[in-house]
Amino acid sequence: MNLSGKTALVPGASRAIGRAIARKLGHENVNLILPTFDWPESISEMEKEFKNRGFSFLSRNMDLRTEDGVKELVKEGQDRFGELHILVNNIERGGMPVVHGSYDLPHNRDQWDREINTTLKAKWLLFHHCLPLMKKTGDGAVVNISSIAGICGRSGAAAPFFNDAYSAANRAVSSFTETWAREAAPSIRVNELMLGLVRHRHGEETRGWEELTAQEKDAVGNQCLLARTGTPEEVAAAVLFLIKDADYMTGSVLKMDGGMTLGGERVPPMPNGILDH
Repeated sequence: MNLSGKTALVPGASRAIGRAIARKLGHENVNLILPTFDWPESISEMEKEFKNRGFSFLSRNMDLRTEDGVKELVKEGQDRFGELHILVNNIERGGMPVVHGSYDLPHNRDQWDREINTTLKAKWLLFHHCLPLMKKTGDGAVVNISSIAGICGRSGAAAPFFNDAYSAANRAVSSFTETWAREAAPSIRVNELMLGLVRHRHGEETRGWEELTAQEKDAVGNQCLLARTGTPEEVAAAVLFLIKDADYMTGSVLKMDGGMTLGGERVPPMPNGILDH
């Protein structure tokens, strides 16, 4: 897809991964619709950076867990740019057990609903209300950002990072990806990027990373085949590939976790066998 002059809706651009994705698209001369919600200092940083870079963007504070909020955002984007070609469904909220502790604790009274409504419901609302406008363009792409929490849940080396509701929501995202690929075909492609531990998102520089014990950090390194976490820039490059170059991919889930979900089992040396030589 030729991206110059296209319009993309990218939630979460005030934070590291969304920012890297929006930055990558902005350099491709894409108009950006950037809904924000919290983290006011990060929002100000994002707006200042993107103005200095000369990007064409619309930034709006909006609660994407509400239907009215999503409808308003889509209408404002249409009024500003006329069309919508790309949706990067980068919205989630996942309480880390190492930070939040049990759902039974008083401060977590609303945490379960927050994880489901942000990680799952908001994604559905965005797709549902963006699709009619995207179909009018006749050429577009959706990328659902999900997590390997949907595979491993709160277990093994990932146990400190992934809460139960967040994990269940991410498993459901893959169901969305397949259904939406059917619904949006043939003009709109829908694919999913399933992330492992990334800096600023369950990796280093995430709240709670420094709370891990040395043993828990070693477990992450031993579990991940590439022995490191990912970077927001690597995520942005993969998203750009799915939007720009993966013209014959739809309904696919691309796992980007450094081999963490495979790393529990190593390949032993080949045995000599028992047959006579």
